[in-house]
Amino acid sequence: MKKVLFVCLGNICRSPMAEAVFRRKLLDHGLAEQVLVSSRATGSWNVGRQPHQGTRKLLDRHGIDYSGIRAEVIRKEDFSSFDYIIGMDAQNIIDLKRKSPEVYHHKIHLFLSVVDDVAADEVPDPYYTGDFDHTYELIDRGSEVWLDIIKQEI
Repeated sequence: MKKVLFVCLGNICRSPMAEAVFRRKLLDHGLAEQVLVSSRATGSWNVGRQPHQGTRKLLDRHGIDYSGIRAEVIRKEDFSSFDYIIGMDAQNIIDLKRKSPEVYHHKIHLFLSVVDDVAADEVPDPYYTGDFDHTYELIDRGSEVWLDIIKQEI
């Protein structure tokens, strides 16, 4: 079983959106039993909270289930247990590498680094931009590419 972890600053906007979207794509492709997906934060102030209202509204609009997703902070054991640790922006990557033993740095990836046809390098945080739709578009496109990568390994 492959294990994928999406990470953002607070784990209430981007990474839970990515977790929910990726779970949906796995279901649609019949791979939900072969890939475990979760999300975490680099900061701890939202621990236990459900996704941001803007994220919930957007996922509801797209018919994507987010039940059971609650904000969690990255843990030391996550670095050894997950195959892919995917940060939404460059600061997430810096924070993840600082928290991770160096032996696991190869597992840490920038979400949009695998997407060739987008102008952005990072997934913007809709908590600050207010643009949940743009964030969703980037996450949806990036999730397709990550799914293709992971499908080749299972």
